[in-house]
Amino acid sequence: MPWFDTVTDLVEGADVLRRRRYGVIEVVAGRFRRVRLRPFPKIISAPEILLFGGLHHSRRPGDRLLLYYNQPLRFPNFLALKYVVSARHTRMATLTRAADALDEIARLKQVDAILCDVGNWRISTRLLCRWGWHPHCPSRWHRHYIKRFYGRYPPPARWIAAAKDGHRRREATDRQASNAAAKQYDARLNALLWTPEEYVFDVDGKET
Repeated sequence: MPWFDTVTDLVEGADVLRRRRYGVIEVVAGRFRRVRLRPFPKIISAPEILLFGGLHHSRRPGDRLLLYYNQPLRFPNFLALKYVVSARHTRMATLTRAADALDEIARLKQVDAILCDVGNWRISTRLLCRWGWHPHCPSRWHRHYIKRFYGRYPPPARWIAAAKDGHRRREATDRQASNAAAKQYDARLNALLWTPEEYVFDVDGKET
């Protein structure tokens, strides 16, 4: 298994996403681009957030967002949303698309909940609640939130549902083509193996 891997289709790459613990969801201009899978978890430090987070956001142009997530070894039933890096012109649609992808990964892994520590005070509790997040473990210096599932997952976003429908249609078409090819092969094989009655001989070598 490669240390680093890339999934560009959430449906076709479902098995890989289900198996790997650490990844980065990348969304550009409101469109899902890929999930880059990593061999190690994302570790966040205060200096990285305070010194480099704002600098990256202000100097990186474009509509692009990276969302880092971990599935801790000690708590495999949970996902941790560790870090979100956005460019200067990132739109809400791009953030929403990344959140949709994270929900789909949670569904694939069948985790009980996603947890995060929101460090940006411009992200309001009202907005988080609208997306299914709720305050968790109150703290003076941290804003902990949790999105609970416990077996009851929201329906997939429209773009993910459409991708699943397309994948099912392709599978059905492939099965039909495979069955038709198998029947054609059997028919040709039977034609080759069929022996006319006048050339059938008994065990004594006499023609019957």
